[in-house]
Amino acid sequence: QFPLGRRLPCDIYWHGVSFHDNNIFSGQVNKFPGMMETVRKITLSRAMRTMQDLFPLEYNFYPRSWILPEELSLFVDEVRTMKDSNPSWKPTFIVKPDGGCQGDGIYLIKDPSDIRLTGSIQSRPAVVQEYICNPLLMDKLKFDIRLYVLLKSLEPLEIYIAKDGLSRFCTEPYQEPTLKNLHQVFMHLTNYSLNIHSGNFIHSDSVNTGSKRTFSSILCRLSSRGVDVKKVWSDIISLVIKTIIALTPELKVYYQSDIPAGKPGPTCFQILGFDILLTKTLKPMLLEVNANPSMRIEHEQELSPGVFENVPSPVDEEVKVAVIRDTLRLVDPQKKKRKDIHLSFHTYLLIFPTQLQSLHAGLAGMKDKQHKHHSLKLSLKLKFYLKLGSCQSLQQVPEASKELPDAPKSLEAALPSLCLKQVFPKYSKQFGYLRLVDRVAALFIRFLGVKGTTKLGPTGFRTFIRNCKLSNSNFSMAAVDILYIDITRRWNSMGIDKESGMCLQAFVEAFFCLARKKYKSLPQLHEQVSSLIEFCENRLAALHGKRLVWGCG
Repeated sequence: QFPLGRRLPCDIYWHGVSFHDNNIFSGQVNKFPGMMETVRKITLSRAMRTMQDLFPLEYNFYPRSWILPEELSLFVDEVRTMKDSNPSWKPTFIVKPDGGCQGDGIYLIKDPSDIRLTGSIQSRPAVVQEYICNPLLMDKLKFDIRLYVLLKSLEPLEIYIAKDGLSRFCTEPYQEPTLKNLHQVFMHLTNYSLNIHSGNFIHSDSVNTGSKRTFSSILCRLSSRGVDVKKVWSDIISLVIKTIIALTPELKVYYQSDIPAGKPGPTCFQILGFDILLTKTLKPMLLEVNANPSMRIEHEQELSPGVFENVPSPVDEEVKVAVIRDTLRLVDPQKKKRKDIHLSFHTYLLIFPTQLQSLHAGLAGMKDKQHKHHSLKLSLKLKFYLKLGSCQSLQQVPEASKELPDAPKSLEAALPSLCLKQVFPKYSKQFGYLRLVDRVAALFIRFLGVKGTTKLGPTGFRTFIRNCKLSNSNFSMAAVDILYIDITRRWNSMGIDKESGMCLQAFVEAFFCLARKKYKSLPQLHEQVSSLIEFCENRLAALHGKRLVWGCG
């Protein structure tokens, strides 16, 4: 914190909730612009549906979803059709408010008529999904996995996955949903923030027992049963990479809006929380992605009515400290400035302990729970440097600074191996073919025109059609205008954004429509889209080449 203002730029900026500082022109920020909006339940569901249209088998790890209120009638019709074709099918659905968190507002239903329309669902849109009725159980309890993923860079895409995560348990033995038990949240919902209020919740000093455990402890038990845990991990890695690939197009639009190319600005990275459920067949299913996963390593314990104290949580500390520590190691700018490495460690040794001491002093006087939460998150970053053994107290700092030349080497040697494993671009050859919408987004951004906008105007859309030579006698410019108006009007009517123009998702829909028209002889949508992308890219490359020649002439 800089109460008197900041004169010199920082290497790393750590924001509490979202990217919001317009005065940062260098360094690295721990949030991406637009990440909060991109991982909201409705936006995530739309992104996953787009990928399911292109690659249905590759994206079958996300439950079938409908968006309320605009798809309520579609939801009713599809469920009725499926029941008519299969009378034995008795589904359960889960309704999740779009902006909800920590289990707020989630409920289960057996029939579309059970959706709670009171209170105006228009004011609180939601996603309704098929409920996964066959979860893997451990000790007769349902659980999910919170896995931490570091998105280190968008361009080039760089993804890391933590080697361990958290397993969060329900507190009532699981039974398949019936009308009698639909409302038992401690049986069906794995949210820690809900189950902590159950009388059966178990705080444990061990990472292998209790209502919150390490994921590695679960894998050990599965391995003892003969399960191929390497395949389980491989499937989870695949799920994470595919999900990030689905999210990056939207993120790139937000990124160019907040940090336009050619202008000074920071680079970004972000830790995401992936919530994953394993089925009985050990198939990982994506539940949601959290842009701001909790990094608390303590929980509140009530000593007497109204009197609480923070108690350390060994399982949280085991996983989360390593994630933040190694995130800082990976984004450490001093790795690129070897000549300044001695100065960087000198700074860590002299400044961080002082900050930590003042942080804990301030923490004791804080009454605002949210501020306390963010301070705890910050203290994790600082504690990491104190755990190295080179600076155990403030009195030892002068001695440490005397031995400065050897400090970097000894500190690096004292660190454990990285808990974050790179999975992309490491596995880019296996998953690169999925990045079709990324290329569509690049075309969209190219024709946005005004820097800082996220919507394509009618002139930009016409320029795209004209430059790529997509209009002809069967598809006139008048038809182009009609296509733009129809799709844009429908998307804007959903109330997604008040700004006029065509958003990326609307452009993707229009692009798919054009691909079906132009390449109707190809059997698969992904083949049609891929062919149109190549056609457009080649046309634009040829046009660029002509302009260069004209410029030279």
